[in-house]
Amino acid sequence: MNPTIEVIQNRKSVRAYLEKPIPEIEREAIIEAALRSPTAGNMMLYSIIEVENQGTKEKLVKTCDNQPFIAKAPFVLLFLADYQRWYDYFIASGVPRICEEKNIPMRKPEEGDLFLACCDALIAAQTAVIAAESLGIGSCYIGDIMENYEEHKVMFKLPQYVFPIALVCFGYPTEQQKDRRLTERFDRNYVVFQDQYRQLTPEDFDAMYAARHAQVFGDRESLKGAVNVGQLMYRRKFASEFSQEMSRSVRAILKSWAE
Repeated sequence: MNPTIEVIQNRKSVRAYLEKPIPEIEREAIIEAALRSPTAGNMMLYSIIEVENQGTKEKLVKTCDNQPFIAKAPFVLLFLADYQRWYDYFIASGVPRICEEKNIPMRKPEEGDLFLACCDALIAAQTAVIAAESLGIGSCYIGDIMENYEEHKVMFKLPQYVFPIALVCFGYPTEQQKDRRLTERFDRNYVVFQDQYRQLTPEDFDAMYAARHAQVFGDRESLKGAVNVGQLMYRRKFASEFSQEMSRSVRAILKSWAE
């Protein structure tokens, strides 16, 4: 198998790390790989913060839905959707004067610009993850960084047009983590379509979740008041307090960008 494909196929989230620092040369290699990732119009609508301060890591444990391993990760990168840099450059380049001369309002970053910047930042994050994996360094995404926007804004001194879209923890996996089996993915029939989207039927869902249902429920007819994976995931994920906080936080950044 092609080595790159093999790295991608065998990658899994790692949440327990050896007490072993990541050498500077490998940290730099991961960041440099991220900087070579695809980007919209070569604008690089993202910034990266290396979170080194242990006190900050400890705070992130709490603000990111109480995940203690964040504080133990030897290398933590925060990926930011960033349109502030370009907006500041537009101002420094004299765009306001040109707009005034032409009697047209100067456009500010809007919701579409935020989504595009989020894409750029996430592509950079995934490139860093694969680069790390190729070096034997495990990683785990922390999507909960999108929660508590106001607090993270203060922690990292984020200006108006910057949003923390992904936090990634890196470290050498423990032997137990190495031995963990790969998590199952859905069959491609339910994910990959030809030419147009196909909305799944109840029968599709029964087949799609059959293996996962057997794995989670075993011989039990119900689990925590749920009788199938859909009910269980609705309660554990979709309707959870952290999911609702994430939506509130994202609404706050959307409001900020629209001001």
